[in-house]
Amino acid sequence: MHHQKFIEGKVVMDVGCGTGILSVFCARAGAKRVYAVDASEIATQASEIVKANNLTDKIVVIHGRVEDIEVEEKVDVIISEWMGYMLLYESMLPSVLFARDKWLKPGGLILPSHATLFMAPITNSDRYEGSVDFWCDVYGIDMSALVPLAKKFASEEPSIELIGGENVISWPFVVKHIDCYTFTVEEFKSVAATYKVSSMVLGNLCAFVGLIPLTLL
Repeated sequence: MHHQKFIEGKVVMDVGCGTGILSVFCARAGAKRVYAVDASEIATQASEIVKANNLTDKIVVIHGRVEDIEVEEKVDVIISEWMGYMLLYESMLPSVLFARDKWLKPGGLILPSHATLFMAPITNSDRYEGSVDFWCDVYGIDMSALVPLAKKFASEEPSIELIGGENVISWPFVVKHIDCYTFTVEEFKSVAATYKVSSMVLGNLCAFVGLIPLTLL
């Protein structure tokens, strides 16, 4: 609603609409028409939500991949909650880029328009003790043979969790800045960044230097 002046009277496409809540917001902000697109069965429920809010005259729910559907007009605005884990993993950004190239009018608006992926090293002794040291003594049984496997799993498998500021041991650095108006599908496939950070815990005595490759196929 803070961007109502950009939505009012405009034609909008909601890429990966899910329940359709962003489409409803746009309709309430005065959009002329909203194309709510989703490939999953949630599109059925989105249609019901549109009906329940008396917005069938403004919102057109389309069940299908944005790459496969047909829309008879160009759009002024593309909206999407496309962000995935670690911003890019399992994200819908390629679909947003496809919609941009096929349907967005010159000078049209993309919401969100920019995104930045940051990274910082952390320490989390509680998690380490719970997932690795735990195996040294399981109810009095020595299962330390599993420790190497637990270490491998803990370092290689992604973990989505909340941590406190005290766990972060350096200032974050930018891995990738994404401009949705110019970003390409080819750039999306593989992202790499060279980094150097100094530990705030140990002052400048400890530095981490390396290359981060993020392959997102």
